[in-house]
Amino acid sequence: MTETAAQLFARLEARRCLKDIEPRLFPKDGGPNHGEVVELFGPEGTGKTEVLYHLLSRCILPVAAGGLEVDVVFVDTDYSLDMLRLVSILDNKLNSALCGASPPPASDQGTLHSCLSRLLVVHCSSSSQLLLTLHFLETTLSSRPGLALLLIDSVSAFYWLDRSEGGASVAKQEEKLSKCSELLGRLLRDYRITMFATCHAIRRSHAEPSSSSSSSSNADRPFLCRSWQRLVTHRLIFSRREDSTNIEVPAGGSREPRRRQLFTVHCTSSSSSRPKMHSSSSFYITDGGLEFIS
Repeated sequence: MTETAAQLFARLEARRCLKDIEPRLFPKDGGPNHGEVVELFGPEGTGKTEVLYHLLSRCILPVAAGGLEVDVVFVDTDYSLDMLRLVSILDNKLNSALCGASPPPASDQGTLHSCLSRLLVVHCSSSSQLLLTLHFLETTLSSRPGLALLLIDSVSAFYWLDRSEGGASVAKQEEKLSKCSELLGRLLRDYRITMFATCHAIRRSHAEPSSSSSSSSNADRPFLCRSWQRLVTHRLIFSRREDSTNIEVPAGGSREPRRRQLFTVHCTSSSSSRPKMHSSSSFYITDGGLEFIS
């Protein structure tokens, strides 16, 4: 296929580096660079999608509100994207950034619409549809040089369906995701975008939080095809527990006080350009988004 001048320009133009997208999630100076992949791994209910919303809002918010002001593609394979939740987080961050203005604006709908115009949402219901979407994504990358981030929630959505359709052959079971991974590798390399993708754990860990037994490591072990595993340069492993030191009192006193849910992320970063690094961070989920614990 012949490459047009516009496609060449879009491919070669320097896209926004996202190493500083959220320093609290990564080791010092270890954030994702151009063409790198971050996998968010963990059981359901451990905060992975909330972190995606946090990163998404950081990217599409204007610089004046603490954002990066870049375009984002969100591939929703779980059909779980909650636009009301995303708008609520954006609105909260915009109000926080503008509260010092004089006079303070009540609500800047124009700014909110501008943020959402930087977001492109695509839904997929099978691995075949995901593969077609990634093929068409190249056209979007060519026409939008401001596009810097690709989010997939989740890359493991069709794991069991593909296993069922593949029969007894492991190669057949992994064929579609392998093709998706190979295409993603080329797009990341050619267009130098950054990608974050969630992956649901399929094994449960029965180990205690303080235990170092092998059951915990087995539950966190990568299970997707080798082609995907080779793409991943940063792996965030999510967990959740009740925080006995932090009690949440419901507004109005209509319900009993309860312990807040504390979410923890363990990050492992490795690439050909730097040694393997590790870090950990914790956060609460609030009405206005994530609240990191320093």
